[in-house]
Amino acid sequence: MEELLMTETFIIELLLIVALVAVAVRRLRVPYTVALVLAGLVITFQQTLTFDLTPELIMALFVPPLVFEAAFHIQLRRLQENLIPILVLAVPGVLLTTVIVGGIVAWGVRLPITTGLIFGALISATDPVAVVSLFRVLGTPKRLAVIVEGESLFNDGTAIVVFNLILALALPTTAETSVVSTNFSPFVVAVFNFFRVAFFGLGAGIGLGWLVSKLIARIDDYLVETTLTTVLAFGAYLVAERLHVSGVLAVVGAGLVNGNIGPRNMSPTTRIVLFNFWEYLAFIVNSLIFLLIGLDINLPQLFTHAGPIVIAVLAVLISRAIVVYGLSWLGRLRRRKVPWNYEHVLFWGGLRGAICLALALSLPASLPERELLRVMAFGVVLFTLLVQGTTMSPLLRRLGLLRSTEAQLDYERCHGQLMATRAALDRLRQIYHSGVISATTWEQLAPRLEAQLQDCLNTQRELLHTYPDLQEAELRDAEREGLKAQRAMLSTLLSDGLISEQIYEELLNSVDLALDSEAIGSEEPPLPASEE
Repeated sequence: MEELLMTETFIIELLLIVALVAVAVRRLRVPYTVALVLAGLVITFQQTLTFDLTPELIMALFVPPLVFEAAFHIQLRRLQENLIPILVLAVPGVLLTTVIVGGIVAWGVRLPITTGLIFGALISATDPVAVVSLFRVLGTPKRLAVIVEGESLFNDGTAIVVFNLILALALPTTAETSVVSTNFSPFVVAVFNFFRVAFFGLGAGIGLGWLVSKLIARIDDYLVETTLTTVLAFGAYLVAERLHVSGVLAVVGAGLVNGNIGPRNMSPTTRIVLFNFWEYLAFIVNSLIFLLIGLDINLPQLFTHAGPIVIAVLAVLISRAIVVYGLSWLGRLRRRKVPWNYEHVLFWGGLRGAICLALALSLPASLPERELLRVMAFGVVLFTLLVQGTTMSPLLRRLGLLRSTEAQLDYERCHGQLMATRAALDRLRQIYHSGVISATTWEQLAPRLEAQLQDCLNTQRELLHTYPDLQEAELRDAEREGLKAQRAMLSTLLSDGLISEQIYEELLNSVDLALDSEAIGSEEPPLPASEE
């Protein structure tokens, strides 16, 4: 009982620290996750804390909600548009990172090549939490955020699969029984197991996500529907792991399917509750992970192994540059290539975090240089968070990718209030003319809304007069509203049988491409049809 109370007290203390740090970073303007790591380091420096941060705890309890929440909010259309650059970074990028980092570390630290490859695999997965949180605050292009998040979603699963395969080859006694005959070479076995674990894991998640989405469509209870998504997030991981396939990729597949199919049949109340629930859960899990990273890092040990850590950091930066800039030509296989300024952000935004920590902690005791690999992994994670994470905002500003200045935020706030007030006034006018509300009620409410509408219009005019650059934002908003009207009309024409399915798809794809936030008033205008 005493141990349970101590654990509960420890968790409450961590949550209190999370809340205080969240309040502080609003004033300090530093990445929230970086501030949590620093808070953990300060606490550890003041007082040594002992707790078991096991890889099983991180992988089974922390990773599923993080991965599911990220996948749940990604639109399949945006994912499909950027699938080639995402997959290039997530599959060949991870493999190339493993080889490059492994070779440099093995040569620089004088480790066996297999040990170097193990380190390369465990450090190859990116964790863009700190970067994406900045994206949302600063207002960077949506396509850039999709590529960064999409890469992280898929390279987590790839990195874990590659890590387990290399570890199994390096330590045959820890390897699971393969379904491939021992007559084949270890390389063939490894390749077969890679595709088996990855594709069957993703397939299992897609199947479970589809089943839960169909079940949600028959239920109209937001508590039950939220519970089902929770069961799906953790259940997909557990089922896949029991089947000896990738649990992380299973959660990715489940989140993508459920996030794009499930909400279609949900009531507005359910959507609000569900999105708020997963936003809160991701906030708590992210916060605890990065706080625990700071608590678990042994600073004296980092200083003792400063040389190997510097080599590991340089290896990670070199490999990231080769992957991002060297493989960028594959992006030209599709019409919409990744812009050069996006590539700079992808290079410097390749932070490492929870997955690397979990894999480092999971290294078996029988592995030579186990402690050195763990210290190097912690050093790389700390460098990427404290150096790359804190300099991301100036980089985005220098590359011209920041759109949310104070004036633009004021305009967006005013424009949103204007649209909402106009919608409320139009709705009340509609129900008044249909006889749903009395003339007395209409005469009391209409003047209030009209006064609010006029205030919003005056404020918007003042902003546009003071900041002429905002005219471009107003133009984009007007174009976007017109495109949305076109999309709605196309759906009406299809349902009325006035256009065929083929023509509908052609016209809809054109409108959806124009609706892309980067295709309106950005550095990537839509290309003519002849270039598609």
